Order: sequence, then C-alpha cells, then structure tokens
Amino acid sequence: METITPDDNEPRHITSATLIDVARVAGVSPITVSRALNQPQLVRPGTLARIQAAVRETGYAKNPAPTGAPAVKGGRSKLVALILPTVSNPIFTDMVQAASDKLTDGGYQLMLGLAGYELWREEILVETVLSRRPDGIILTGTLHSDNTRKHLAEAGIPVVETWDLTPSPIDMLVGFSHEEVGKTVAQRMLDRGYRRIALLTANDPRAARRNQGMQAALARQGVSVVATETVAVPASLQLGREGCARLLSSAPDMELVVCSSDTLAQGALTEAASRGIKVPDQLAILGFGDLNFAAHTYPSLSSVRVDGHAIGRLAADMLLQRLALPAGATVAGPQVIDTGFELIERGST
Repeated sequence: METITPDDNEPRHITSATLIDVARVAGVSPITVSRALNQPQLVRPGTLARIQAAVRETGYAKNPAPTGAPAVKGGRSKLVALILPTVSNPIFTDMVQAASDKLTDGGYQLMLGLAGYELWREEILVETVLSRRPDGIILTGTLHSDNTRKHLAEAGIPVVETWDLTPSPIDMLVGFSHEEVGKTVAQRMLDRGYRRIALLTANDPRAARRNQGMQAALARQGVSVVATETVAVPASLQLGREGCARLLSSAPDMELVVCSSDTLAQGALTEAASRGIKVPDQLAILGFGDLNFAAHTYPSLSSVRVDGHAIGRLAADMLLQRLALPAGATVAGPQVIDTGFELIERGST
C-alpha cells in the first residue's frame, strides 16, 4: 500500500485508503466501520467518534474515483469485477475462464475479487471494488447484506448474480436451484433403495440450501438423515476424509454419504478405502460439481453436474448486452436464466 509522508503539522493520509485501513486505525472490526458509515445510529457514540476520526486521518472516501485513471471514451473503465468466495474450489474455474474469454472478446477485462463465505467480507469487497469504477459486477450467490445491495443500487451499473436462483434478483441472474438439486438427489437415492443416508457438508450457504431441499424431500417419504458432519470452508480432501471418519464412528450402519462437493467425496472415498470398506456395496458416496477427476476415481464418483462454463459465458453475455444499450434505454424486468443440473450416477452409488 502506497503512503504519503505528511508534514509534521498535517494529518497522516493513506493513498487509496480502504475500509480495512479505517478499521485498523480506529481499532474496530471492518464490519463496525461499515455500519458506522451506513447506519451510524446503530453504533455507540464513542465508537462512532473514533471511526470518524480514523476516516479523517486516513483520507478514506466512499467510492472515490481511481487516482490517475486515464480518460476512457464514454466514461467507461472497461473493467468488469467478478466476486468469488474462493479460488481454492475448482468448481469455479470454468466459470472464471468462460467469463474472462467472453469479456475479453467484447473489449473488457476481468477483475477478480475473493470475498470468502461471509456477508460482511463481501460487503467490504464490493465497496472497495466499486471505488475502482467497474462497468459491471458478477456476484456469486444471491445472499448479500442490505448494505451490499444498497451500494450496488447506488452504483447504477449492471449486476449479474450467479450459481443460484431467487425470485428477487438484484438485477440479472444466471444459475440453478440448489433446493431442486437436493430434492432430485433425495428422490433418486430413495429410488435406488438407500434409507440410512448421512451428510458430509461444507459450511457454506448454497450447500445448506441443497441439504435443506434433500432433507425436506426425504421427510416426505418418512426418512431422516442419520448423521451430519459439517466442515469448514474451503473444502479439502483432508476434511472429507476426516469428516467421513467421524460419520463412520457416529453412524457405522449408514448406507450413503451425500457430500457437498466432489473434493469432500474424494476424501470420503479415500477413508473408505483405507478401512477396507467396499464402495458402493458397503457404503455409497455421492459428490457435487462433477469435477474433472470425478469420472476417474476408483470407483468412479457419482456427482451432480453443473455447467460452470455456461454460467460464466451467459453472465458475461448479459453484461455485454446491457453495456451495449444506448444511454437512457429502458430495461425490461429482471432477466433470469436457469442453467439446470444433471445427476450423473457412476460406480460410487
């Protein structure tokens, strides 16, 4: 971070100060700073005063124009921001590549931001990204804080949410229903004769919605999940193996483990193999994402296939079409595309 050394009698300012810089100077959390700036009535007077002083000291300004930014025809930055929870989950790789390729062909560049799986982190990142004046934003998921929605509405740029469906999108939306994934998994596995079903899931909101959909569908057939293990995000093979071990201890007679990602499922396959458990004869395992290794594990992994490439391409298409409209053009209601999903059954079930 570049700094400017002030004169002795002048306050110290941080060039391109961020909300996190303000939080560090004020000695509070970033979310407290965000709350103080957007809903000051909810912050204690003493804390609010410290934050206001930190704002003055750092020179922080909400959504400032980029310092030294070159003039662009029509006021366009030619940047589109894509906000992901993480890059460690390979399920997002195809989306990023497809969106980048499409936007590059359209004369735009992709700016990647990582928000984690917490709404307050996304809120801070969105505010920081908006300070760079992108021409559009692609978000992952449909769950956002009120302040994030407010900032995006005030920015007046096209927004595409992805990897989910909702009846109330911010602007445009391309994705699939996680609840329907859960229902489909439940019905297909019940049809296959599985009754003692366990969950191995990462702690993220989209996995939670799949789990809710599955459990609701199971309940309608009089079946309950026998055990659940929740692991931290991002998921890993290690966490999958450890989670499967705990499930085997708490529910040794389980017939099927439904995993929230192929990565966790690969860990479960490894743990089963280490114990001499035959898959699927003694224990079936189902993943999510149909990653490029799923068809090549032993046994091959059953999984839910989603088209990340299509999601990225369609999201970029939506933005490019909106950005091509003349200034002041009327935009119809929210544009929503359901890319669907497919349950691929292989050797593990």
